[in-house]
Amino acid sequence: MTTLVTGATGFVGSAVVRLLLEQGQSVRVLVRPESNRSNIDSLPLEIVTGDLRDPRTLPPTVEGCHTLYHVAADYRLWTPHPKELYDANVTGTRDLIRAAVAAGVERIVYTSSVAVLGRATDGSPADEATPVALDDMIGHYKRSKFLAEEAVRQLIADEAAPVVIVNPSTPIGPRDIKPTPTGRMIVEAAAGRMPAYVDTGLNLVHVDDVAKGHLLAHERGRIGERYVLGGENMTLAEILRAIAAIVDRPPPRVRLPHNLVLPIAVVAEGWARLFNTGEPFVTVDGVRMAKKRMFFSSAKAERDLGYTARAAQAALHDAVAWFQANRYLN
Repeated sequence: MTTLVTGATGFVGSAVVRLLLEQGQSVRVLVRPESNRSNIDSLPLEIVTGDLRDPRTLPPTVEGCHTLYHVAADYRLWTPHPKELYDANVTGTRDLIRAAVAAGVERIVYTSSVAVLGRATDGSPADEATPVALDDMIGHYKRSKFLAEEAVRQLIADEAAPVVIVNPSTPIGPRDIKPTPTGRMIVEAAAGRMPAYVDTGLNLVHVDDVAKGHLLAHERGRIGERYVLGGENMTLAEILRAIAAIVDRPPPRVRLPHNLVLPIAVVAEGWARLFNTGEPFVTVDGVRMAKKRMFFSSAKAERDLGYTARAAQAALHDAVAWFQANRYLN
């Protein structure tokens, strides 16, 4: 039987694919025509060309599959066309899972995000049960992922969709070809181009540990439940010091107040919109999100799935080494 993976050319999806292949599984991947395929070049895969935003391509893609890992998402903190995020993340997810249910897919692992979780009022790490509402979501990316997870839960309730939900925190490591917003930060810091920082925090996890968490969710997760796949909580200052030590550079020592960075983000977004330069390095939504430390607990996944994650230092080392080897720091 065949396992289908969406988002296989991307960061997390390619890690899931590689782990499935290591286990000897037959893997089919859904790839957009314009996708960069370097993450899956030479892998023994069945490649199907399609798009989450084109529902006509989805039924033949899921036909004959017993398992679906829906990892694909439009992960941009800024875009001049926000509708694209909702079309891919919400409507595309709903259409794909409905097609999978109609095709008799037996098990679905849906990749959500910790971006849709609440924040503990006392500053402690949040988890799957921390209260949250749509109004708490900052920016179109977070809103689209929140609505996507709501749509998945509705399909579980109304159409008996056999879905287990996973919520990765902040994956880092090899094959971040785009790179992700966090990967861009690592590149800039490792190259010595990040002289200052803001007071925030992230939960860092190695991308290969996230991939293992996906397979554990398939094997041991309960339908309708969600599981945080995280690693180590670190302040941004700690992260930058760790990167500086890896590349033998002095860490940045200037901490900027959020309100000082916000107008810079406004100008950067205006420049990107005017000259069509793509997502700016600093965005208004990114600054707004950075006002709260994004710390999370993976205790539920550890208890119920047997999930574990390596130290963040090891994940940072692998990320920097990959970026160096692939000339991102030049």
